[in-house]
Amino acid sequence: MGDFWVFGYGSLIWRPGFVHIEARRAHLHGFRRSLCIYSWVHRGTQARPGLVLGLDRGGSCVGLAFRVPGALKEEVTAYLRERELVTNVYLERLLKVRIEGGDTVEALSFVVDRTHGQYAGRLDIDRAVSVVSGASGQSGRNEDYVFNTVHHLEALGIHDHWLESVSARLPRS
Repeated sequence: MGDFWVFGYGSLIWRPGFVHIEARRAHLHGFRRSLCIYSWVHRGTQARPGLVLGLDRGGSCVGLAFRVPGALKEEVTAYLRERELVTNVYLERLLKVRIEGGDTVEALSFVVDRTHGQYAGRLDIDRAVSVVSGASGQSGRNEDYVFNTVHHLEALGIHDHWLESVSARLPRS
């Protein structure tokens, strides 16, 4: 069984949690990185939701493609399903991404389900800051999630101006 790819655009970049052979910068067309999911578990609760990233339709997204040994496909896929499909707000998809160097590969990805109750839609910066500020869930403070994501994107030379604007306006503790 050949190797396979996983596309990360948010916390997978800084905490993949699975064995991979390499991680390469990758470009996905047709979807954008967006704080468009109300988090009821990892970065918030149902009573006080936070926001986490999803791949939403439109635009494009630069992230990382992780090459995983084919022998680990079932294990890694099961891990990602357990991690990403806690409340079924994501849809599992194989999407074509262009990895650094020009090759195009199919990568396992998770896109937002726009019909799900946790779909927040396209929020303006003020609303995103308001929702993220003070939210916390099983994986910690929502602000830390945004700060970590922006920090790791910047370290890779990936700019997400909207997310950077949200991060800049969040209170630092």
